[in-house]
Amino acid sequence: MPDIGIIGAGTAGLHLALLLQQAGIPTRIYTNQTAEQLASGRPQNSVSHHAPTIAREQAMGVDFWPATEYGYQTHFHYLNIPDGPPLYRGDFLRPSRVLDYRIYLPRLMAEYENRGGAIEQRAVEPADFERLAKRHDLIVVAAGKRSFGEYFGERPDMSPYPKPQRHLAVGFWDGVEQTDPRSVTLSISPGHGELLDLPITTLDGWASALLCENVPGGDLEILMTQKESDDPEAYRRLLLDKLKAHHPTVFERIDQSRFALMRPGDMLQGAVRPVVREDYRLLEDGTVVLALGDAHATVDPVTGQGANSASFEAQVAADAIIEDGVVDERFAMKVALRRRERVDGLSTWVNTMIATPTPPQVQRLLGEMAGLRTLCDEFTENFSHPHRNGDMVATPERVDAAIARHRAIGGDPTGTAG
Repeated sequence: MPDIGIIGAGTAGLHLALLLQQAGIPTRIYTNQTAEQLASGRPQNSVSHHAPTIAREQAMGVDFWPATEYGYQTHFHYLNIPDGPPLYRGDFLRPSRVLDYRIYLPRLMAEYENRGGAIEQRAVEPADFERLAKRHDLIVVAAGKRSFGEYFGERPDMSPYPKPQRHLAVGFWDGVEQTDPRSVTLSISPGHGELLDLPITTLDGWASALLCENVPGGDLEILMTQKESDDPEAYRRLLLDKLKAHHPTVFERIDQSRFALMRPGDMLQGAVRPVVREDYRLLEDGTVVLALGDAHATVDPVTGQGANSASFEAQVAADAIIEDGVVDERFAMKVALRRRERVDGLSTWVNTMIATPTPPQVQRLLGEMAGLRTLCDEFTENFSHPHRNGDMVATPERVDAAIARHRAIGGDPTGTAG
C-alpha cells in the first residue's frame, strides 16, 4: 500500500486526502497555514461548487452545507450593449453552492484530522522533494505557489497568454438584494469586463460576492488598481459608479445605505495568468511528483471553475492510486490521460471567454441565448461540465452548430427575467 505526501490544504489536497483516507491509504498533508489562520485571514476566493463536486462531497461525508439550503439553481445573464436583450435566464439540473473558504477549508481540515489524518504545518519548496521522497512513495503538489509552477513547466499549447487578461477585484458585500429565485448573475460590458454576482454564505451570513473581471486599459480597470484598503469609502463610491454604468441590473438591486463589505478587508484584488502545466516529473530515484489542482492548471475565475477542476483532478488521482496500488510513471501517465479532456476543454472555454476583443462567436452565442431558452439552459448546465462549453465556443462553426441544434428543437424564446 503506497504512502502519499500531499503539499497543500486547498480543495485538491483535501479532497484527495479524504478520498484516499476512505480507502485506507495513508496520507500526510503539508501546509504553511493552520485551520485557525485560514479562518481568521482574508477571503480565499468566491468559487462556486457545482453539482459533481457537491456529489463528491456527499460521497466523502463532508457535505455539511446542503445545496437545498445554501445553494442556487439559476443563472441570469446580461449583455450591456445598445438595444441589447433584457436579463435572461438559464437553469441548472441540480443546484450549485458558494461558500466562504474561511468556513469550508478549516472544516474539512478538522474532519480529515478527526478521521485520523495528519496535517503538518511547514513551508515546502521543490528543493524539499528529495527529502520527502524518503518518507512517501508519491508526492502530490496541490498548491499554486510560483516555485511549484516553475518546477513543472508550462504546456505552450494550452497557455496562450503571456500575461493576465483580466484585472480582478472581488469583495463580499452586504446590501445587495438577492434575485428571486436565488441565482448567479453574469453581466458583460464588452471592452470593459465581466461581473459575477454570486450568493455566498460568509462567516456573517448571506452576502453577494461581486467578482469584477476588468479588461486592462478599460474603464473598469481602476477597480483593481485603486486599492480598497487605502480609502474604503472612496472605493465603495467608485464601485457604485462603475456598477451603475456597466452592470445596471446588479446596481438596481443595491441598497446604497447598506452597501458595505461584510467585514473590513473582505476584499481581494490582483490578476491571474491562465496556465496549464506539465502533469508530473520524476525524481532521480524514480519517485513521481504529480501536479494537482492549481499546481497543474490555473484558470481565470470568470467561469468559477478552479475548485471544481481541483476536485475532479483529486478524484482522478485517487481512483488511479486505489486501482493500481502502484504509483510509478505508468500511474502518472494514466492520471494525465484521464484528466486531459476536461482540463483542456475548461482552459479552452476560459481562454476564449477572456480574449480581447471578445471573439465574434462568443458575442453571437450570448446574443442567441437571450432568445433560445434551451440554449441558455445548456450553457448554464455546462458549468457543471465545463469541457462541453469549451467544445461549444472553440470556433465560430461550433457556435453556429449549437445555435442551429436548439433552433431545430424549438428553443423556448420566453426565458427572460420577467
